[in-house]
Amino acid sequence: MNDTEMIECREPALQMQRLIAIMKRLRAPHGCPWDAEQTHHSLISNMIEEAYEVVDTIQRNDWTQLREELGDVLLQVVFHAEIAQEAGRFDFNDVAAEVSEKLVRRHPHVFAQSKADTTDAVLAQWDKIKRREKGAETTPYLHGTGKGLPPMLQAWKLQKKAAKVGFDWTDAQGALDKVKEETAECGEILSAPEEDPRVAEELGDLLFSVVNLCRKKGIDPETAMAGANRKFERRFNEMERLRQRRPFSGRSLCGRHGGTLAAGEIRPVTKTGVRPSCPCSGLSRPDHIPWHS
Repeated sequence: MNDTEMIECREPALQMQRLIAIMKRLRAPHGCPWDAEQTHHSLISNMIEEAYEVVDTIQRNDWTQLREELGDVLLQVVFHAEIAQEAGRFDFNDVAAEVSEKLVRRHPHVFAQSKADTTDAVLAQWDKIKRREKGAETTPYLHGTGKGLPPMLQAWKLQKKAAKVGFDWTDAQGALDKVKEETAECGEILSAPEEDPRVAEELGDLLFSVVNLCRKKGIDPETAMAGANRKFERRFNEMERLRQRRPFSGRSLCGRHGGTLAAGEIRPVTKTGVRPSCPCSGLSRPDHIPWHS
C-alpha cells in the first residue's frame, strides 16, 4: 500500500499507520507550511494544552469528547516522532518499542518470576527497577522527581515518593495540623511588604502543606483546584446573571442599592439560593463565599 492509499485507508487495524502517513505528508514538500515549520520546542505548549484538555474531559465524565482529546494527545506524540525521524534520531516505532520494553522490564511479577501481590509492592518494585536502570542507586532519593511538572504536581510527587520510605504523617490529622501551623505563620507576615522574601516563602509552605493534606486524603490537588475554579466561576456567573436581570447603578447587586460589581463587594448566594427579597443580602466579600455548594 503506497502513501496515498494509506492516507485514504479506513481499515480499523491500520489507523495508527494511517496517522503516521498523514503526518509525513503534512510535513513533506508542498504539504502544510504550519506543520512543516514546527519543532520540538514550538510544540511544547501544544502538548501541555492537549494533556490538560484530556484531564478536563475526564473530570467532566465526557466520554465521547475523551476520544477526540486522546487523539489530539496521540497526534502530538506522532508529531514529535516525525520531527525526530527527519533528524535521524528515532521514529514512532522506536517510541512504541521503548515503552513496550519498559513495561515488560518493570512488571517482572507478570512477565517473569518476581512476586508482588499488592499495589504497594508493585510500586516499590517499579521504583527499585527504575533507579537501577537509571544508575541512580547512589544518587539522592528525590533527585529528578517531578522535574518539568507544574509546581503543585511536583510537590505531590515529592511527598508521595518521600512517603514510600516512611517520611510521612501518620494520618490526615497530622497534615491538617501542619496546614494550621503554616496558616498561622502566614498571618505573622501579613503586614510585611510584598518584596519581603518571607512572604513568598511562607505562602509556598502553606500551599505545600495543603497539597500534602490532599495526598493524605487521596485527592489529586490539581483535580481539587480545578473543581474550586469551576465552582467559583459558576457562582460568579450566577451573580452576574442576577445583576443583568436587575439593572442598577450603585454599590450592590440589587436595584435598590445600585453600583458596580466590585471585587470587595461580592458576597455569595446562600446554599439554598439568593434571598428573594434582596439578592444582594448575601453578596458582600469574596472571603464570605461558602465553598460547600
